[in-house]
Amino acid sequence: MGPGRTDHRRVEGFPLPFPSKRHKAPYDANRTLFRELLSVKVKADAMPATIATLEKSWNERLTNTPFNYQIFDDSFNQQYRQDERFGSLFFYFSLLAIFISCLGLLGLVAYSTIRRAREIGIRKVLGASATSVMMLLSREFVVLIGISAVIAIPVVWYGMQQWLNGYAYRTGISWWVFALAGVFTMLVALATVSFHSLKAAFTNPVKSLQSE
Repeated sequence: MGPGRTDHRRVEGFPLPFPSKRHKAPYDANRTLFRELLSVKVKADAMPATIATLEKSWNERLTNTPFNYQIFDDSFNQQYRQDERFGSLFFYFSLLAIFISCLGLLGLVAYSTIRRAREIGIRKVLGASATSVMMLLSREFVVLIGISAVIAIPVVWYGMQQWLNGYAYRTGISWWVFALAGVFTMLVALATVSFHSLKAAFTNPVKSLQSE
């Protein structure tokens, strides 16, 4: 097992055709099998004994070269830890962005309710139901959310495609992911809007008209 050759009676080297972290072409292990690097397939239950045997044989033959080894599974997993950390960071910042957006939407609904208090009071005096008042206040925000979704979905799809193109093996993006995201966004927005909508719908119209 000296430099430049492999003792096939003891250990047989073999290429590892696995993709590296962000290679656009499949990983070419032949380019990384240098003179003092061997790729060895070892059974999990026999790993400690095999490593000890390899180290002993290496030290007997290559006294001037230190024996270093690395488990391929550990190396492979380490390559994707950065993406996992990025995913976690993106998830928490997304929750923060949703929370801030909900606060802003809550403020807009409160302002719209106060601005249209007289209109809501007149509609209720004329027989408008609480459901129609809620739909009146929610309609404009639902339209705005729908427009933002139409703009955001193509941009997000293009960005995700560009990011996935950096991998040799990648998954596709299904349409239902964007549909689910749109429905979730709409439900969160409606839950935020409904707080002030319900309050305005069940407010005594006499009080609204007196305040005007």
